[in-house]
Amino acid sequence: MTNDQHVQELTALKTIAETLNQSNDLGYMLDTVLGRLLEVTGLAFGWIFLVGKNNDYECVADRNLPPGLLYKDKQLMQCGSCWCMDRYRDCRLTDAVNILNCKRLDIAKADNTGDTCGFTHHATVPLRIGERRFGILNVGAPGKTHFSGEELALLQAVAFQIGIAVERVRLHEAEQRRGELFARLGEFSRTLTVSLSGENVRSQLKDRSMRLIAEHFDWPLAALFDRSGQDFVLRSIHYGGQAFTPRWRIPVSEAGWLHDAATHHGYREWDGADLAELHRHSGNEKLSAIEKVWPTAITAPIAYGSGAICGVLLIAHHKTGELAPSDGAVLEAIAEHIAVALENIRLEENRRDLARLEERNRLSRDLHDSVSQMLFSLSMTAKGVESMLDSSHVDAAKASVKDMQTLSRDALKEMRALIMQLRPAGIEKGIVAALEEYGIRQGLQVNMQVEGHLDVSGSIEETIWRIGQEALNNAAKHAGSSKVDVTLTVRANEAMLIVRDFGRGMADTMAPFSAPTSYGLSIMQERAEALGGRLRLTSMAQHGTTVEAVIPLRSHPGRENTEQ
Repeated sequence: MTNDQHVQELTALKTIAETLNQSNDLGYMLDTVLGRLLEVTGLAFGWIFLVGKNNDYECVADRNLPPGLLYKDKQLMQCGSCWCMDRYRDCRLTDAVNILNCKRLDIAKADNTGDTCGFTHHATVPLRIGERRFGILNVGAPGKTHFSGEELALLQAVAFQIGIAVERVRLHEAEQRRGELFARLGEFSRTLTVSLSGENVRSQLKDRSMRLIAEHFDWPLAALFDRSGQDFVLRSIHYGGQAFTPRWRIPVSEAGWLHDAATHHGYREWDGADLAELHRHSGNEKLSAIEKVWPTAITAPIAYGSGAICGVLLIAHHKTGELAPSDGAVLEAIAEHIAVALENIRLEENRRDLARLEERNRLSRDLHDSVSQMLFSLSMTAKGVESMLDSSHVDAAKASVKDMQTLSRDALKEMRALIMQLRPAGIEKGIVAALEEYGIRQGLQVNMQVEGHLDVSGSIEETIWRIGQEALNNAAKHAGSSKVDVTLTVRANEAMLIVRDFGRGMADTMAPFSAPTSYGLSIMQERAEALGGRLRLTSMAQHGTTVEAVIPLRSHPGRENTEQ
């Protein structure tokens, strides 16, 4: 090799290297570098194939193709096989080689698809880095039937640079894709459980999950399978911009891959996934049109903390290689978010069940301590009256009847008070009016003060009402004074309820509430702490008792909605 040839080769490599580092747009970069390569080598035509995981290929760049290869929008460049592609797929194409003739050009001649401009041969060079392979570079010129060893070495050096550039661009695109996916995941997680309430919260959560997946992610197909006993139920599909809820039951015996997906730890990639179950017997044209076999699919199990599987998420793409590990990582994170939300729903249901049980126990105790004893006294007095009438003690009998009337009135009053604790009349007018009315019914003189406007969800309102109710009830029963101050202060991030009586008080106490001194006080503390709040009890002998409850508002979904 002469010095001039060596300088030309180095210059060509330098020019191509500069071109490969100028852009992260893969198609533009390969097209540009192919043009530069033909320019510096004096060759006339060429093309670049990128080959996917399943050996499907795409012509991503071409220059100066003859009319015969341009026929029907480059049909011969998009399908079929040839000698160089066969060798590439069989892993026998490892270095730059001469091709005696081009099968695609031969087909163009045989089928009269157009002039081939004297092109008959080309060199074939694999694009690779070590064991990683990306595709094929083909270049040639009219009448050129052979490439020298030096020419093939130069082409192989260029192909190596192209391979490095392809890997760099793909890594860049993968990192960009990863960042974008995790940003979308953040939006997904922030809106997943907002304002879920009422009946069938689990069903609402799953349906919302699928809507959010379709809204925030660009996966062509997404599906959610519920685990039901030994079977799976296809709950929801998003495909072609539409949502379907077929609710089809799929026995594990007909979809073993679903069982494998459910029991696999983390996400799993599937090549050529058989998704025939998605549209079998659907009777829906849209779903029947779903491809039975998708080149790329990823699944992730939805599992509780105990390890029990409650479902499987699936995404699929109609192009090979379009779903990357970052898609799998995000799908796995989505499945974990859904699992945590479902677990929270279960814990909340358990908490409500316990709260209802505690409420029943408290009412049972109050009935026993008040109404039940009064009714027992009433019964015994009635028996006494009966014996007095038999012995003609009329005056004593009349006195006992008056006692019976007093006992019955007290029992009725106590019963009404207990019923009021279940749901106060007038709470729909506002918690302030409800607390004031309840205090008056208890025989208290209520001085009500309000600062700010309370506009929150039912759970916060219910908690404030129950704490205020118990504090007023305690004041009526134990304070020995009818005067009570009630202050409700609402700030941007919290609501504070203070109930102060001016009665006999208890042993001196001035500290955050810690040791329950009564069942009612412990219930107040638990209600406040269930919403992330706190309760403080302050009392001094002969100076009254103050109950202070602080409930946070900012982190609660209902409050967020009112602030937006």
